[in-house]
Amino acid sequence: MMFNPKEIAQRDYSPEFEFKNSRSSGPGGQNVNKVETRVSLNFSVNDSQILSDVEKERLHIKWANRLTSEGVLAIHSEQHRSQLRNKEETVIAFKKLIEIAFTDPKPRRKSKPSKSSIRKRLDSKKKHSDKKSNRKPPEY
Repeated sequence: MMFNPKEIAQRDYSPEFEFKNSRSSGPGGQNVNKVETRVSLNFSVNDSQILSDVEKERLHIKWANRLTSEGVLAIHSEQHRSQLRNKEETVIAFKKLIEIAFTDPKPRRKSKPSKSSIRKRLDSKKKHSDKKSNRKPPEY
């Protein structure tokens, strides 16, 4: 089945996001001990109303090692001092993950070595063979 990854990533998933805040270990000086700037985005694939069943199945396959046993994807950000910037960071990361999950790999095209590369390979083998045979003592 063909997916349009850009279109799927551009959907508005925000009603289904669940954000949690906690204290960050990142930059912020004394602020780190007072302000909850770390943001965790939780997205339940199983409970999503926006995704079709086929899309949910695809995400379960692609995100198998990222989903919890309940089918929840968790993304965390604590890079910035601002809670808002960390929230934006998690949303951007989510959209990237969606786009990657729905992008099909390029099909492999068979290729053939060029004639010059074949010739170079055989010449190098011949030189190597000559070098080895020249090491042997002469036969009388």
